[in-house]
Amino acid sequence: MRGTFLAARNAVKALLLYGALAGGLFALGWWLGGLRLGSVFLVVGLLMAATVYWYGPRVILASLGARELPLAEAPALHSAAERLAMAAGVDRPRLYLLPHGHPRALSVGRAGGPPGIALTQGLLGLLAPAELEGVLAHELAHARHRDLLVQTPVVLLAGWLVEISRIGGFLERALLFVLGPVAASVVQVLLSPKRELAADAAAAEICTSPHPLADALVRIEQAMELVRFQASPVTEPLYIVNPFEPTGLAAMFSTHPPVGERVARLRALDPDWREKLRAA
Repeated sequence: MRGTFLAARNAVKALLLYGALAGGLFALGWWLGGLRLGSVFLVVGLLMAATVYWYGPRVILASLGARELPLAEAPALHSAAERLAMAAGVDRPRLYLLPHGHPRALSVGRAGGPPGIALTQGLLGLLAPAELEGVLAHELAHARHRDLLVQTPVVLLAGWLVEISRIGGFLERALLFVLGPVAASVVQVLLSPKRELAADAAAAEICTSPHPLADALVRIEQAMELVRFQASPVTEPLYIVNPFEPTGLAAMFSTHPPVGERVARLRALDPDWREKLRAA
């Protein structure tokens, strides 16, 4: 029931986001040149919204250097993803590989299409099979709750706003000072940290245990300290764990609760786990 509510709320958020994009450009055109220019800007806004909706996932994956992971290259991972997708009640995801040693995972998608889940080489080499299933279940939970309908276009649009400042020449710092907080505000308004907690709880249900994901989160957080990572902080909402230091521009885009809090909530779903471990 809660999952249905979250999915419906995210669908409404996505509609409002696309409507705000088209309506905002129409208002800008109206202000600059009246109804005629406003109509032109409205058409441009609708085309931009359609582009973000249809091609947003591809653009993000391409910008991160992801390539699709063939079945023959990772049959066990594909089998686990298909089994977990059936348990989650979502389409079988398309798996992608990020050629990077930093352990992280992300998911993108839109309505009417399978979710795309990208995993780094570092993550595949770090986690045990059960922990990888916990990560996959977390990303599939985002798809079930339709978080991807919101976070994919939000990250893309926020990234565009930040990138606009890079063409400002000597005005670059001033533009970033203005556009950075605007982009961060869009992210913070539409992407609540609660979505990660909801996905964690759903992943525990999908895996029939909270511990695979909890163990994965602990291992990822420990390993992140050993591998250098550089990327646009705008992409922070996509990852399973925040890979950025909470300083400067990166702090403005942070949407993840602390890993310790997430692990504690997961362990609390099975409060007798220590006694079970001793008995084993």
